[in-house]
Amino acid sequence: MNVNIQIHYITSSKAYQKGDFHLRGRKPEQVALEFWKQIKKDMSYNAELEKVIVDGNIDITQLVKELEGKERKKIDNFVDDYLPF
Repeated sequence: MNVNIQIHYITSSKAYQKGDFHLRGRKPEQVALEFWKQIKKDMSYNAELEKVIVDGNIDITQLVKELEGKERKKIDNFVDDYLPF
C-alpha cells in the first residue's frame, strides 16, 4: 500500500516536502519519521516539525513527534548506561 506524506516544517521560513511511499508492513507514522529524519539530515540548519499530513487529510503530527521522542529517549538511555562519567 502506498501513502502520500507531506512534512511541513519551519526553518528561516515555512516550507514543506512531500513524497509517495510504500508502507511495506510499516505504519504511516514510522515512514513519516524516516522521511523527517532524512529532511533534517539534508538541511544545513535546524528545522522544526510543524505538521505531518498523510493522504492529504489525516494529521499524524503528534504520532510522529511521540515516535521521535521515544527514539531520542532510547539514545539518551543508551548513552547514560554505557558512558563512564
